[in-house]
Formats: sequence, C-alpha cells, structure tokens
Amino acid sequence: MTPALLVLEDGRVFRGTAYGATGETFGEMVFNTGMTGYQETLTDPSYARQIVAMTSPHIGNTGVNTEDPESARIQVAGYVVREPARVASNWRATGSLGSALREQGIVGIAIPGTRALTRHLRDKGAMRAAIFSGPDAVAPGEDALVERVRQSPSMEGADLARDVSAAEPYVVAAQGEKRYTVAAVDLGIKAMTPYRMSERGCEVHVLPAGSTAEDILALNPDGVFFSNGPGDPAAAGYAVDALRGVLDAGKPFFGICFGNQIFGRALGLGTYKLRFGHRGINQPVQDKATGKVDVSAHNHGFAVDAPADGPFDTPYGRAEVSHVNLNDGCVEGLRLLDRPAFSVQYHPEAAAGPHDASGLFDRFCEIMEASK
Repeated sequence: MTPALLVLEDGRVFRGTAYGATGETFGEMVFNTGMTGYQETLTDPSYARQIVAMTSPHIGNTGVNTEDPESARIQVAGYVVREPARVASNWRATGSLGSALREQGIVGIAIPGTRALTRHLRDKGAMRAAIFSGPDAVAPGEDALVERVRQSPSMEGADLARDVSAAEPYVVAAQGEKRYTVAAVDLGIKAMTPYRMSERGCEVHVLPAGSTAEDILALNPDGVFFSNGPGDPAAAGYAVDALRGVLDAGKPFFGICFGNQIFGRALGLGTYKLRFGHRGINQPVQDKATGKVDVSAHNHGFAVDAPADGPFDTPYGRAEVSHVNLNDGCVEGLRLLDRPAFSVQYHPEAAAGPHDASGLFDRFCEIMEASK
C-alpha cells in the first residue's frame, strides 16, 4: 500500500494510505455528514478547491455510474475516507470509485481516524490542508509539508464561481408544455437543478457566471435563478451587480446556496465565514412563517448576516429572514416583502438528499405565474 499523509495548517497530521490518484493536492479541509450520495458530492462544483472528508465510514460500495454526476467531472480538490469499498456492487454501476478518482487525477487518502478529524475540525474550524501520497511526496517531512500548507491560498477572498461555470450559454428544454422561460446564472450549478425546473415546464437558459444584467434581461425571462457555487461571496461583486439589475427590473427571482448569499449582498447585507460550515443531507431548517421543519441538503461555508427578528429595510423594499438553521441559528433563507424575490441557503434539488424542500421550485413557478 502507498503511504499518504493528510496535513492540516495547524500542524495536525493524519497518516494513511493513498486512495485514488497519487501525488499532492491542496485545499480547504471540510467534512460531509451524508451517508449516501458520494458521487453527487464529488461532482458538485460547490466543492471546488476543497478536500472533503466523509464521516460515513464505508465509501464506494455502490461504485460510480454515468447518470448521477452533477457536473462533467469530479470537482473536489481531494478526498478523505475511512474504509474504501473493496468491491463495487450495484446494478447501475459502470465502474469503481477508486478507478474514477485515479482516472480524473483526484488525490485521496484512507485514514482510520475520520472521526478524530471531524471532531478536530468542529473544534478548530475548517482550515487549509493538503494530501501527500507516494514516497516522493511525503519525503520532505512533516514540518516542511505543514509549512507548504500554510503558504497555500485561503478560501476567504477566493473568487471560484467563474472557474467552475459554463463557458458558454446552453438550454435545458422544458419537459412537456413550455410554461416559463428561466434565466439561470451558473455560479457552480448542479445538473439536477435545471432538470427540476424543466420538470415543471420551465425552459432554462443557463448563463455563465460573469453574465451581466443586460445579458440576463435580453432573454426576457419570466424568472431569474442564481445557483449554488464555490468561494467567497464577497469576491463575486460581478454577480451582485447583475442581480441588482435584475431586481431593479422587477423580475421574479429565486436563489439557492451561493445565490442566497449573492441575494443578501445585493440587498446590502454582509456575509461571513462559518466556523466549519454545513455539508451533508441531514440539516434541520425551519420556515419561520409556518413553523414547518424540513430536513435538507447543504453545502456551504459562508452565510448571510441579517437581522433575525422582524422585517428590515433594503434598497428594494422590506425584507425578512424566512428560514433559520435549527442547529446553529444561522440564516437559511431571505425574501422580499414588496417584490417577487426569495432565496434559500440549502438545496431543494435534493441530489443527493431528502425531498422535503422540493416545493420551493413550485413556489418559484407560482411567483412567475403571478407576475405574468
């Protein structure tokens, strides 16, 4: 077995064996609490420049297939598991996870201490890290490798949406009768998201992350959608400017995850980095208007800083926090009270994840219908 090291910027080192490609990789160390959906996690563009540790101990047992990816390739910077499956066993599998990681050059590591790693991150917070595998990669010694990690880029201030976005616009046709035209700005969009809208009769025009308000409005859309994505929302001023143009035009708006953070900044709110973020498919979110709690899928390391109690003023009229996370109380949704615009911090497309929040796509269709 090939030796490998997981090195954190605070000096903590985990020893293990190589899984996937060998070599070295750098990124932000985070953990995902999902017990299923590892292929969707790996191919989610929101994980760009992140090394993802899975808290579920056995990974790879269902292999990989050609139907479940959320983008054209594996997006994570690195992968940490406890026990890789020795055999892939599923009728839909077209290959093994280990082979897919090797073929796409994703450096991973298997360590016996994923629980210790998760507890460390929950105590110290997400931080820079690297995986080094192979005799040459680990040869410099731990102190030298820690110093290399400390010299690597931070996630704060990182503009990554344009790195993972589509280079050119494309269209996802409506299934059945076309009811609405949606302009979807790809800040790191997952494939399932336009598919969920197409199921509801939306013809979805997916646009690159750098699209301007003029580009978006030129489609004369019935509604505008801003997707999930990676990086620091404070570094994506171009997306904030585009959304302000959309709001000025009065178009119905729906945003998720990174799109929620961009919506918050467009309303004049701040954003901040969470200590270790929310990543998994078991996060409890409460709708403040109804008291209903949804179990939801999350992948974010930043959040919106907004007044939790009562409406607040924005350049676009009154707004309010619509949803909160019951684990830590952070903002999970925003809505304007005087215009047709809302957002959530989680993933209603549910790939992978629970389907509690799928009705949010219906709500988007309702506000588009009401605005016609």
